[in-house]
Amino acid sequence: MTRREFIALIGGSAAWPLLARAQQQTPLVGFLNGQTAAGYTHIVAAFTHGLNETGFVEGQNVTIEYRWADQHVDRLPELAADLVRIHPTVLVATGGSQAAVIAATKTIPIVMSSGGDPVKLGYVASLNHPGGNVTGVTIFSADLEAKRLELMNEILPRGATIGYLYDPNFDFADAGRRNAETAARTIGREVRIVEATKDADLEKAFVTFAEAHIGGVVMAASALTNNLRDHLLALTTRLKLPAVHESREFVVAGGLMSYGTNVPEVYRQIGIYTGRVLKGEKPADLPVLEPTKFDMSINLKTAKALGIDMPTSILLRANEIIE
Repeated sequence: MTRREFIALIGGSAAWPLLARAQQQTPLVGFLNGQTAAGYTHIVAAFTHGLNETGFVEGQNVTIEYRWADQHVDRLPELAADLVRIHPTVLVATGGSQAAVIAATKTIPIVMSSGGDPVKLGYVASLNHPGGNVTGVTIFSADLEAKRLELMNEILPRGATIGYLYDPNFDFADAGRRNAETAARTIGREVRIVEATKDADLEKAFVTFAEAHIGGVVMAASALTNNLRDHLLALTTRLKLPAVHESREFVVAGGLMSYGTNVPEVYRQIGIYTGRVLKGEKPADLPVLEPTKFDMSINLKTAKALGIDMPTSILLRANEIIE
């Protein structure tokens, strides 16, 4: 071996640790969602947009490892553990994966979206001062249940009964139900309230609705309704029931109408918070944000199939109309 070759070899060997350190300097984000990647393309785009606002661009100065449970809730603990094993700089917990991710680590910073009260669920000490390794954005507001019921009231004929499907185990469920009942009394509608806590309850619930001859159903926000979206839509289609859902994903998939938190805005905020944590801020010091923007989506093709002539007053308020 010549002296030049020896020096080149030593130089090359010395470069490996430098290269490794350079690679390690690129932060890694672990992203877990309980739904399907195909249905969340616009959500991921909003998340990465938020990251971009803080100076992080995927593939340039940040790497993101995505995991999707494809609506198989039982897979979430395994997927969360898989992400923890690769030692990400930040974990992002969305789409019903919050409990699994929070249970998987008490040290890695976590930015989450929460469908319930994160304080009551034990995720954070308080909204203003989370105090641990978790922060994020809340999505749900109990006040929205009354809004959804009022929308159903506008499209149903007088005298028709409204069905209300809810999971009593979901956080805010009781407050949401009470708000819906108050709204029903205010507008003079009869409401048939039915509980469902698991997939097997859905068929029975809709049998009850059919026997009560309800005119339409309001789906209360919960992890259950999100995780069983396809089954719920199949049931409303089979019974030709108009329904008001919590998110536009139901409407895109064939549901009639949704009213709820502007989810892309929530994910943009999650992206911003993720970027702030990557820059060194601690979740304990970042207040949990509450929703400020709300959207309505309408599927006119579904309305036509159900024989519903959407009132102009509703169409003018919609953020999105699918034809």
